[in-house]
Amino acid sequence: MTDEHLPAPWTKPSASQEANGAAPAGNGASSDSPRHDEVQPVGNETLTRVVTAIVTIAPFVGLGLAAWQMWDGLLRTSDVIVFAIMYVLTGLGVTVGFHRLFTHRSFKTYPAVRAVLAVLGSAAIEGPVVSWVADHRKHHAYSDRLGDPHSPHVDHGNGLRGVLEGLAHAHVGWLFIHTQRGSHRRYAPDLMADPVVAWVDRTFLYWALAGLGAAFALGYAIGGSLRAGLTGLLWGGAVRMLVVHHVTYSINSLCHFFGRRPYKTGDESRNLAWLALPTFGEAWHNNHHAFPTSASHGFGWREPDISAVVIRVMTLFGLAWDVVRVPEERRQRKRAVQASA
Repeated sequence: MTDEHLPAPWTKPSASQEANGAAPAGNGASSDSPRHDEVQPVGNETLTRVVTAIVTIAPFVGLGLAAWQMWDGLLRTSDVIVFAIMYVLTGLGVTVGFHRLFTHRSFKTYPAVRAVLAVLGSAAIEGPVVSWVADHRKHHAYSDRLGDPHSPHVDHGNGLRGVLEGLAHAHVGWLFIHTQRGSHRRYAPDLMADPVVAWVDRTFLYWALAGLGAAFALGYAIGGSLRAGLTGLLWGGAVRMLVVHHVTYSINSLCHFFGRRPYKTGDESRNLAWLALPTFGEAWHNNHHAFPTSASHGFGWREPDISAVVIRVMTLFGLAWDVVRVPEERRQRKRAVQASA
């Protein structure tokens, strides 16, 4: 499949659009201003902010303990192994699961695989899947304009102070603000109606705790002691959370400020090559905004995309199908249009 004629996941094409094979606004920037019904209401904003603060700050405490452990020569091989396993599993749960499958429907798979990817993404502790998807779809609808939940370019002033405030907001500040969060009913009705995804969403807390439990269990199994289990929890839990969170947040902040823009997308999305490997290919962000439903964000061997490789392997084993691909000629055509503009 190609993404050329696919509508945004949260919109239904009109009869004329279907007849002409065109995609309606939504995968890129929307021409409309945000409406009140596009924002998700928050029941207890104070409690939500406290929980967000704990989830944001606690990994830094873990990092301090990990630094002390390394300084004191107590770092174990099992700790590194547990960190790597948990980082890869939860990171791919976000990139392959939350982002490419659930947000952009870049491929199809079995309900059991959907459940596994939703669970792994939940274990990253970046929020329940429906909330994550709704916010990201709204980001695409209003990218770098009023209505974008985490743009570094909207309402942050000018000069160095405006730049720093914008980057801080896009990186982590937006998590504490709920004025532009995506409405679940507007931006993720398909996931709310999906019994598998809706169940994982409702049980998010259990999967978040299960991810920490898995880090302890891996540490104990590999290291063979309670102490190894606890240090496994430290590295595969707290430190892993810190790294996964902040490489993800860097897509919102750094990839809308630094890097190359091979495609004219109507926003400030950019490709940031040095961030591509730790984000499993997500840092080819301008490519992604140019072709949002594409299962591959990296185009060619010069743009490594681990998540796309995982989807390709899933396809080989019959676990993924209807994978959205962008033909080379279409990419070149879009580059040519930009060059002549």
